[in-house]
Amino acid sequence: MLAAVCCAAWGRAYGETKAIRPGEVWLDGRGQQIQAHGGGILKVKDTYYWFGEDRTQTNDPAKRYVACYSSKNLTEWKYRGQVFVADDPEKLGRGFVLERPKVYYNAKTKKFVMYVHLDSPSYRLARVGVAVSDKVDGPYKYVKSFRPLDQESRDIGQFIDDDGSAYLIFESRPTGGFYIAKLSDDFMTVEKEMSFIHAPLEGGAIVHYKGLYYVLGSHLSGWRPNPIVYATATSLEGPWSERKNVAPPEVNTYDSQSSMLVKVAGKKTTTVIYMGDRWLSKTLWDSRYVWMPVQIGDGNFVLPKPEPWTLNVKTGEAKVVGAQ
Repeated sequence: MLAAVCCAAWGRAYGETKAIRPGEVWLDGRGQQIQAHGGGILKVKDTYYWFGEDRTQTNDPAKRYVACYSSKNLTEWKYRGQVFVADDPEKLGRGFVLERPKVYYNAKTKKFVMYVHLDSPSYRLARVGVAVSDKVDGPYKYVKSFRPLDQESRDIGQFIDDDGSAYLIFESRPTGGFYIAKLSDDFMTVEKEMSFIHAPLEGGAIVHYKGLYYVLGSHLSGWRPNPIVYATATSLEGPWSERKNVAPPEVNTYDSQSSMLVKVAGKKTTTVIYMGDRWLSKTLWDSRYVWMPVQIGDGNFVLPKPEPWTLNVKTGEAKVVGAQ
């Protein structure tokens, strides 16, 4: 039997409603459009932090920016600032790439560790960049870049298991798939390979739900959306099941690409959130977010047609409210 799970909240104008409206403009507490593209969520105590690419039009085009927002309910978001500003740290030249920021908290070192996809304008560098901070909302200081497992790395994703162990997901074009790799004790590098998903996929995302791991990946089509697929396994080491579509192929995942899966465990139920980006390649600053409840359970994973919906983070209950 499928269990309905969902997340987040959204409004046509901030504070106007607590319904999520996938694909519409999402405003922060200042009334400005949220800039957290290709992002990830980190929960610290009772607060959620959303990190993502800041594509604001007035940014210095020679630099790259990561913005941070905080929320108690995954609905109203407070702007915490541009927490990482990169001034071409590896001297890659104008147009260097810094994408898909993901932040982990290391309880041993008390450090917040940010991973990004770092690349040359031609996408030939294919590395991860690492930055650290003593505070969740920065500032983050650039440390280094490397190729995890000595493989090329482009799109990255993150996964933190229920036991707190941390993993990096990264796409490797030459090997024709993406890796799931465990981070070292200090989270500053990759310790070992857990699995290799042998399929030309990117946008990797994972959730652990009722004894099964669900992994998502999108096909390689640049900024254009495509039918995302998923597989399941009882262990991150596999073996993984046959891949299936998360939605009807003709809708191209409702014009979105996966960024992360967020699990909200409440007092009554557990909600799993699909975080997706609806990229607008000619106006990246105006790219939208598709956050939606999924139907998940017994090895099945279905992304429903996006509709307005609400979430109670305390109970874990999500409700589709439809057009208003």
